Amino acid sequence: MAFFRQYVAPLLIFGIFLFTLILVSSRAFLPADLMAPMPPAP
Repeated sequence: MAFFRQYVAPLLIFGIFLFTLILVSSRAFLPADLMAPMPPAP
């Protein structure tokens, strides 16, 4: 459990943080039509 708490958990948190950061920053480079909300399902 100590190994998980010392190595795996911080890497997991850092990985999620990095993933969301890349996701949010990449939205700035996407064309505007992709940023539009999804149309309602029929």
